[in-house]
Amino acid sequence: MTNEQLNTALYKKMFAEQEKYRNWLLTQSPEEILNHSYEYNIREDILLSFENNDLSDVQARALLRSAKPLADLFKEYDNRVTEHMDSIWDAVESHADELHKKREHIRDER
Repeated sequence: MTNEQLNTALYKKMFAEQEKYRNWLLTQSPEEILNHSYEYNIREDILLSFENNDLSDVQARALLRSAKPLADLFKEYDNRVTEHMDSIWDAVESHADELHKKREHIRDER
């Protein structure tokens, strides 16, 4: 298989995995769906990342051997959530600082 074929096969496998997860999720109560919304969205983002990136042959083959590569990738990402939370907090602080500066600027103009 070419690299493109390997990456396409992996994407199709993970897409099917996500569709199965989505179909299961839709049979759950609204509360349970909300409990899984983070996982669902991150899994969607993982799939989206494959639309603009390719793995090496070795990497693609390794993930293709997994029964549930998308679930495995989510678990790996979830273990790194601190990076995500740091980015969110940085955005919160930056926005608060920006709002404060705007308010101070308006006050100075008066």
